[in-house]
This record gives sequence, structure tokens and C-alpha cells, in this order.
Amino acid sequence: MMTTNSRPGVRVPAIKLGIAVGLGVVIWFFPAPDGVTLAAWHLFAIFVATIVGLLLEPLPMGAVAMLGIAAATLTRTLGLDAALSGFSNRIMWLVVIAFFLSRGIIKTGLGARIAYSFVSLLGRRSLGLGYSMMATEFVLASVIPSNTARGASVVYPIVRSVSEAFDSRPGDGTEKRIGAFLIKTSFQGNLITSAMFLTAMAANPLAAQMAADLGIEITWSSWAAAALIPGLVSLLVVPWVLYRLSPPEIKETPGAPMMAREKLVAMGRMNRGEWIMLATLALLLLLWIFGRPLSVHSTVAALTGLCLLLITRVLTWGDILSERAAWDTFIWLSTLVMMASQLSELGFIAWYSETISGLYSDVGWLPAFLALSLVYFYSHYLFAGATAHISSMYAAFLGTAVALGAPPLLAALVFAFFSNLSSGMTHYGTGPAPVYYGAGYLSLPDWWRIGAIVSVVNIVIWLGIGGIWWKVLGIW
Repeated sequence: MMTTNSRPGVRVPAIKLGIAVGLGVVIWFFPAPDGVTLAAWHLFAIFVATIVGLLLEPLPMGAVAMLGIAAATLTRTLGLDAALSGFSNRIMWLVVIAFFLSRGIIKTGLGARIAYSFVSLLGRRSLGLGYSMMATEFVLASVIPSNTARGASVVYPIVRSVSEAFDSRPGDGTEKRIGAFLIKTSFQGNLITSAMFLTAMAANPLAAQMAADLGIEITWSSWAAAALIPGLVSLLVVPWVLYRLSPPEIKETPGAPMMAREKLVAMGRMNRGEWIMLATLALLLLLWIFGRPLSVHSTVAALTGLCLLLITRVLTWGDILSERAAWDTFIWLSTLVMMASQLSELGFIAWYSETISGLYSDVGWLPAFLALSLVYFYSHYLFAGATAHISSMYAAFLGTAVALGAPPLLAALVFAFFSNLSSGMTHYGTGPAPVYYGAGYLSLPDWWRIGAIVSVVNIVIWLGIGGIWWKVLGIW
């Protein structure tokens, strides 16, 4: 009986793995295009198989990444040192350390305290509640590198609590009282803030590393400075658009600040762990902002902050070892960074960029860049996460844009920002999407309709107001 029942569960992953491997084999034996070396073509085949494996998930993402490394070394496509080079990448260590820092924010209760504080200040109206969720996301995004952890562990539970406090629950006809508005506003805020900081989403450093492979440096401070104005405008405009688009039935929420204050009273005064966590975050932000003139790399700053938390026992070594998401992300993200870097070194990205740029040779760089940006943005309908989107398309589109004459840093930042903002169009486009959609406050057609409208709003803001701001900064 056990064997019979287990077969369907085994068969589906096997089929998925077979699809990924089969696609890689087909590409492997297909003749390499003119201008592409055999090593580059074979690595591209392994890269495609790895990406498809990450999309289909026949095995956990880390396990799929290990298969990719094994394939690259067993076939002698890459040497062992090259195949393992991603694990020594300093940006990857910034990501994993940031996960540990986020555990401290959640463990000490500082994240919840920040959220309830904003609700107590801004929550007298439903629109104000929406802005309080946006403000919470903005404060936490710079130091919590997982938008899923930030949304699912901190913001989403508070959204559900506030919604149910006003008798707005899924499935009983009360969804639109206030819950639907708060759900869609919080979700969109999660993605806007993910675009605002290098450390706000796990795959952002992957984009930064791919840009570095093309000779374009993106620092924590340059990313944050470029995203500041368009990001703040989006945080202000999007809740208002959602409020007008589908207004909640409850407009006044005088009880929300009282409820938040009750939660804060129940939490008591800030404890020792929260104060240390707050001071550590303040130090980190200072080092990330002024690290370049001080010759302190952002990873060194993060490591310093982590050591402070360990010395003061806000975090224990057991906390570090048990942070499974951090180590899992470190493995698959380092693998993708390695493959993307090696493809660039082997000349594949340059070949692809030159090939695509030839299609736009008669068009100026600006219209060509805008067209590429829109194609990149809306291609996210095909992806179930920003990581796969960035891995598959970022380097190629960036190389093409630069080859067409677009300012390198401008192109690198726009594609990075759009990797996050485009995730809000579907219920599967990023990690937090299934959490928020699964709450049941919005139907699937409403989710997609709202996502499409907000996508247009964000594109106008980031390319319009953002474009002016980037001109002021001298990015183009």
C-alpha cells in the first residue's frame, strides 16, 4: 500500500526533473551559434536546465543548484574552482548576513512594535492604515532581505488582525469592508520597498553582481539614492489609487489606533534586545550610506552588526544555524551568480547583446531602451519569482541596452527596479504573493486587474519622475 500510494508523489518530481534535464540536453547537442564558444554554449545549456529546475521545483532550490554545479564540473564545462567561486562572493555574504539581522528584528519584537506604532499614528482612517503598512515596509525593507519574511512574518499578521478587528473576513461577504484594501495595499507596498534597497529582496544582489560583471558598479548607497524619490512617490500614490479604484466600505477607523496602543501596552517598554537591535540597525544604515568614503564595504558593515548582536546575545549561534532560509538562499543564489558570471567571462552575454542590439540598430538608444524596459517588465507574467526573471533576462537585456548606447548605470538600475515592481501583477509573481492572495480577500480576476493598473502607475512614476531625479543625480 505504501509503495502504491507513493508513486504519484515520486512520479511528478521525476517528470519535472526530466523536463529540465531534457531541455538542457537538447540545447547541449544543438550546434553552437557563430561567435559562441563550445564551453559557453554548454554552460548556457546547464544554466537553462538549472533555471527550469528552479521554476518547476522537482527538488528544493538548493538541491537543484547543487545539481547544476555537479553537471558543470562532471562535464568539464567548468573547473572546480570556477564552479565554487560564487560562494566566495562578498555580495552573497551580505545577503546571508542580512537574513540573520532580520531574524533579530522578528525575534526581539522590534518589527511588530514599529508596525503597531505606525498604526497608532496613522490609523484613524482606512487610507491612513494603508499608509501605516507602507511606512512599516519602508522602515524594515533596508535590513530584511526577504520580502517574503518581511511581508509574511511581520506585516501580513498585523493586516489580518486589523481587518478582523473591523469584522472584515474572507468568504463571508465582508471582504470589502476593509480587508481587501489593506491586503492589496500591503502587498504592493512590499514590492515598492523591495525595489528601493539593495538589501530589500534576496535576488537584488544577483542583479548588482550581473551588472558588476559588465563593468557597472551598483553600491548600496547608489541604489538607495536612485530609488528614493520614485519610491517615495509610489508609496504615496499607490495607496491613494487603490483607495479610489476600489474604496473600502469603512472609511473611518477610530478604533485602530486604540487597538494598536493596546498591543504596544501589552508588549511593554522596549526591552534590552530591542534597544540593541535598534542601535545596531542605526549603525548599519550609517555604514551603508557612508561606507564608501570610509572604505567600509557593505558586507563588512553587515558582519560588524551581526557580531554585535552575537556578542550581546541578542542572537545566539543556534539562531544562526537554524536560519534555514538564509543558508538555502546562499546556496542557490551563489550558484546562479557563478553561472551568470562565467557566461559573461566566456563571452556569451556579449554575443547575445550584440545579436539583439542589431535588431534596434536604426533606432535611437532612448526609444530602444524604453521598449526593452517594457518588454522586461511585462515578461514577468511568465515567471514565478524575481530570481528566475533576473537570472534569465537581466544580464542579456542590460548588455543589449548598453550596446545600444543607454547609460550603463541607468539601464542597470531600471532593470533592477522593474524586477521587483513587475512582481505585483500576478498571484504567483513573488514569494509574498501566494500569502496575500491566499488570504481570500480578493478574487483572482480582481487581483490581476489591480496588478495591471498598478503596474502602469509604477512605470509612469519610475520612468517619469524617476527619470527626472536620475538626471539630477547625473545617472544619465
